Amino acid sequence: MVVFVAIGRATHEGAASLTGYLGTVWPFLVALGAGWVLGRVWRRPEVLVPSGVVVWVTTLVGGMGLRALAGDGTALPFVVVATGFLALTLLGWRAGVRVAGTRKGLSRQG
Repeated sequence: MVVFVAIGRATHEGAASLTGYLGTVWPFLVALGAGWVLGRVWRRPEVLVPSGVVVWVTTLVGGMGLRALAGDGTALPFVVVATGFLALTLLGWRAGVRVAGTRKGLSRQG
């Protein structure tokens, strides 16, 4: 997430500042933490459903909500890109773990 924000700010802002970077990333980091707490994700962080989905939805909705409350933009293109990026990073690795576990189980049977 922090790399995504850095790339986005460098692309759209030109001269990036630490305060600008922190202003962009904090809502998503707070929402990410809330997702971990709400979903009790520390118990089984690798599980796609429900852990990954709870973290993804909470981070997206909470992050956008906090941005809006702070007076920052939530333009549709930003929401679309953030949705895809968060899905890729918060769900993608969990899906990979699931696929790897399934393949591992299949190789034991064969």
